[in-house]
Amino acid sequence: MSPADEPFGLINLNKPAGWSSRKAVDHVKRLVKPAKIGHAGTLDPLATGVLILTIGKATRLTPFLHDLTKSYRAEFLLGHESETDDTEGDVQPCEHARPLTRGDIERVLPRFVGRIEQTPPIYSAVKIKGRRAYELARKGKTPDIKPRMVDIHRLEIVEFSPEKLVLEMDCGTGTYVRSVGRDLARAAGSCAVMTSLIRTRIGGHLIEDAKSPEEITRESLAKVMLPASEGVGPMRKITCESSALQMIQHGRSVPFRESSAPDDHEPCALLDPDGGLMAIAEYRETDRHFAPRHVFV
Repeated sequence: MSPADEPFGLINLNKPAGWSSRKAVDHVKRLVKPAKIGHAGTLDPLATGVLILTIGKATRLTPFLHDLTKSYRAEFLLGHESETDDTEGDVQPCEHARPLTRGDIERVLPRFVGRIEQTPPIYSAVKIKGRRAYELARKGKTPDIKPRMVDIHRLEIVEFSPEKLVLEMDCGTGTYVRSVGRDLARAAGSCAVMTSLIRTRIGGHLIEDAKSPEEITRESLAKVMLPASEGVGPMRKITCESSALQMIQHGRSVPFRESSAPDDHEPCALLDPDGGLMAIAEYRETDRHFAPRHVFV
């Protein structure tokens, strides 16, 4: 496969339950090799839903995809706990937990919206002195996980019973949904373990549009692959003239010819006349030029 023929784009995969994110990547990797492949936003095997795969040079877009808001629907079993904060661990009834009402949850819910402090589960991929927390936990050690700040933009109760809580939420990168349910139940006087998790959205990529692994084949690859330009999120897109192509290929700055200029140092996506992503560049107000930072052509 020549560089010109290498696939370049995204795949919105609906990850099945029981699959690791690595298995989902490997499923598609055999279809696109030797092109690189990556993913944005790990999902645990228990979880299902939107997993964005980045193909070819689009793997460089992973940091931008990570920054997009993610949406989830999560179900929790109230009055129970486990060392993993979900049903992958040994689930046990909580001692001294009291039965909760919907009102109990609603009263503490506002504490978990906005920028909040959160401690990830001990069985998580958080690194502690170069080791994953789950690696230490599996050896019987208790990882010293420090709280960190995360952003929760929306948190709603969509179903409640004394034993079951279903939440929908929009959040920023690094948020552990398991921890949200755990801490919410604790604040209300009980405890909870997550029984299911569906990621319904990453930015503008919706679960309704996601493809199952069976739908992604060598024959369907071109049809299911999304343009790389859909991986830049809300970043401003600038359509360049054809003459800019050679300048971008050589890493040279490109003049800005429109009237409404971006902010100084603002990153923008530079597109060719057909809408293809050529580069991500930083705008320089001093000379009204774009300095390429990531070149894809």
